[in-house]
Amino acid sequence: MLKLENTYHDFLGEYPTLFCKDNLDLFFQKVLVERNSKLSGYYDLPFLENEEIFAYLERNREFLDSISNIIIIGIGGSSLGTKAIDALLSHLNNRKKIKVRFLEHTDPIMIQKDLFRIKYEDTLFIVISKSGLTIETTSLFKYILARFSLLKSDRKHHLAVITDQNSPLHHWCKEEKLEHITIAPNIGGRFSVLSAVGLLPLAILGYDIQAILSGAKTISHMFFEERRDNLLKKALFLAKNEKKFPINVLFSYSSVFRHFNAWYVQLWGESLGKLDIYEQKRGLTPIALIGSIDQHSFLQLIMQGPSNKTITFLSVENLSQKPLYIPDISLKGLEATDFVNQTSFNQLLKLQCVSTKESIISQNVPVDSITLESLSEQSVGALVFYYELLTSCVGILLQIDTYNQPGVEFGKKILREKFTHS
Repeated sequence: MLKLENTYHDFLGEYPTLFCKDNLDLFFQKVLVERNSKLSGYYDLPFLENEEIFAYLERNREFLDSISNIIIIGIGGSSLGTKAIDALLSHLNNRKKIKVRFLEHTDPIMIQKDLFRIKYEDTLFIVISKSGLTIETTSLFKYILARFSLLKSDRKHHLAVITDQNSPLHHWCKEEKLEHITIAPNIGGRFSVLSAVGLLPLAILGYDIQAILSGAKTISHMFFEERRDNLLKKALFLAKNEKKFPINVLFSYSSVFRHFNAWYVQLWGESLGKLDIYEQKRGLTPIALIGSIDQHSFLQLIMQGPSNKTITFLSVENLSQKPLYIPDISLKGLEATDFVNQTSFNQLLKLQCVSTKESIISQNVPVDSITLESLSEQSVGALVFYYELLTSCVGILLQIDTYNQPGVEFGKKILREKFTHS
């Protein structure tokens, strides 16, 4: 499902025994302690039955079969994961012809653009907020309610809400008798895509959410039951070399990964940039690139810039079932490019990835790779859970709270004060 390789053994330096059995066993026990403590509920998501989701789908089957649009009102973790998975799987035959738009900004130009020609009659509006108190989401929610008069009794079924159990938004939904699904409060936004936050809209779009969870379950089983150490070793290397290699670059070889890259940047940056238990600033900086586009921009910095980066190559073995071939055409004066004639674009992209990887390794840059056999619900679910688990593992080693975001909350406090005193 996921093929994992790395060159970390060549860069152990002052940590020659980093991957010894005692180190790995001690680290694994720390991960077990965190999972069992229920500090974060995402560990359990692959194993939940999701009765609320399937009950909603059954109750509203006729209506959901009639819609042409889904508008998702949510920001950050409430939207990025769903957007990433839909982009990766939109080629599947079971993906329904429903347009999805994400209201995740307070830019008035983009709000008008996203809602242009939207009519409530063929639209489902999904509001996603853990508490309902996020200013951006609530402001957009109020605008949607007013613009489309969604609290009228004959329009309420056009609205669904996903929120924390017993949150202010949850209580409001019950009072208004609105469709709503709750998630556990210990599931943070950026770790929530395998909860109703992502699964409800993905199910409405036609994806097999059980297969997505099955892929995540496979990674969980490989890590916790089979004790495969690939992920532990990667986390150990990154954490122990935090000062030497503070920048982690994800080099994804297909444009379908663009939204996944954005999800990764939030997951990695917001989770790992923290004060540790000693009040020391810790963190690893994520950078996300798309191959082969960024081979012509950022690669130069990797090759001859500061040696402070690790690179992860993310690719798909079988990217397209319908190969496209470069025609066997020779253009006068451009004959030097003929060596790729009659090659498929899939093969060209694959060889560009391999060539870039080999060139970077030649410059003594730590490299690892993740290769998906194909883009399927199972492989995408596995990829998502792999990165969530990796993030948790690195956070444990950095001795931080991976799941809070006090820096973000500080900015929200300042915003509220500015309105209060203006």
